[in-house]
Amino acid sequence: MKEKRVLVTGGAGFVGSHLCEQLIKLGNHVVCVDDLSTGSRANIHHLIGLPNFEMIVHDITNPLYIDINEIYNLACPASPKHYQTDPIKTIKTNVIGSINMLGLAKRTGARILQASTSEIYGDPQIHPQRESYWGNVNPVGIRSCYDEGKRCAETLFFDYQRQHQIDIKVARIFNTYGPHMCHEDGRVIPNFITQALKNEPITIYGDGLQTRSFCYVDDLISALIKFMGLSAGIAAPMNLGNPIELTVLELAHTIIRLTNSSSTIKFCSLPVDDPTQRRPDISLAQAHLNWQPKVQLELGLKRTIEYFSSNSDKQTRVTG
Repeated sequence: MKEKRVLVTGGAGFVGSHLCEQLIKLGNHVVCVDDLSTGSRANIHHLIGLPNFEMIVHDITNPLYIDINEIYNLACPASPKHYQTDPIKTIKTNVIGSINMLGLAKRTGARILQASTSEIYGDPQIHPQRESYWGNVNPVGIRSCYDEGKRCAETLFFDYQRQHQIDIKVARIFNTYGPHMCHEDGRVIPNFITQALKNEPITIYGDGLQTRSFCYVDDLISALIKFMGLSAGIAAPMNLGNPIELTVLELAHTIIRLTNSSSTIKFCSLPVDDPTQRRPDISLAQAHLNWQPKVQLELGLKRTIEYFSSNSDKQTRVTG
């Protein structure tokens, strides 16, 4: 069987670097594209020099001309701290970047998977969230650059499918965690682990009773690869995440216990448009991928804590 050339945009990021590694293990030739604005060379350092790995420093808001068989479009900051730093760039990455990657798929005949997000549901009015739900999103808030950017990207993918018969997949990714996350990216698990390891107060926004569900990165990577491998007929958006739900306060106490920390809890004001509930209905993924998360939360947290602890004396985001 001929080796596939697989492009991973955002390949030096948290999820992208794990995806690159697994695709190489499966015998693919991987082309990692990242502008290193939030990705890290450290995440892919162990892959550089391998004969079936290429790294291209490139911003996908500019066209890319290469021969490729599959495209995983993961390029976009995923944490509010990062995507709100330059909201216009976030919109451009989601919209112009998607147009460029869809154009590449059209030219090469490549199958393309869009890494969408649970944020397209906004602050949901149904629970759990299923793919048929259209969402409850503020179009003009501080999170809109990401939420609406991802929603527009989904529109583009389906319009390219209808108009140009592009072979697409759209994965709506829920909260994911694991090694290679940036210590200071502002998301809840990195925040809590970093604070707990330093015995600093754990900062909880709101009363901590808002819920989240967390999927370990290895489980997500398995789902993304399975999804890409499905026949061309399965393109509808598909939730990928862990349906086990817990409160943010429960998560904080679990991390304090696992790190043997003396941290206390500090309550802060809730950010604007922060969703109160988040849990995926993964019925489609179970039916079409024969997939569901396997890694239990405590095991995944222990692996993540070990990574953060071993990297606590150096930066985890090295740009350049």
